[in-house]
Amino acid sequence: MASSLSLSSHTVASLFPSHTSKPQLSLSKSIPILTKSTQSQFHGLKFSHSSSLSIPRFSTFKTSISAKVNKGTVPPAFTLKDQDGKNVSLSKFKGKPVVVYFYPADETPGCTKQACAFRDSYEKFKKAGAEVIGISVDSAESHKNFAKKYRLPFTLLSDEGNKVRKEWGVPSDLFGTLPGRQTYVLDKKGVVQLIYNNQFQPEKHIDETLKILQSL
Repeated sequence: MASSLSLSSHTVASLFPSHTSKPQLSLSKSIPILTKSTQSQFHGLKFSHSSSLSIPRFSTFKTSISAKVNKGTVPPAFTLKDQDGKNVSLSKFKGKPVVVYFYPADETPGCTKQACAFRDSYEKFKKAGAEVIGISVDSAESHKNFAKKYRLPFTLLSDEGNKVRKEWGVPSDLFGTLPGRQTYVLDKKGVVQLIYNNQFQPEKHIDETLKILQSL
């Protein structure tokens, strides 16, 4: 059975130079998305047979996003609830390196791979004196179940409403439908030393963060 991705009726003739004669391509048809079950998960984006996603028009979709947090800057402070329902502030970790990684959602394939990769390398992060913090829109209860199921030894924070994600300027993927997978490494002074974005190779985030931590 297939789900469908509905596109608004629109033509892309404007994508071609005006002096070149090109046929117009109609986007009024639906593009099928094959799924294996009633609900399939792709790196954090969940599709269901009963729903469809609308792709924004080319004229309104922004292809570039200016991040509010850049290398060499101090990111906005935050206080969020962890998997035990306790408030955790970023300032709590000042004086030691911190790895803050934003991910799409608990229990999705890519996010599970990434979390387990951080878990498997956790001793290396401890040796570097660094704390690891994962942040997503999921509730504290969801984080608790996720951490327990995969024996995650680090902090997971609930960013309900994506407030911190927006304040930090984490970019989205797939026409804004998929929350971005972005990792930040902060030094002991709280200054960003690395920003790494890679949606579809979640395990590479661990390699890149360890490299920079070893140089701090």
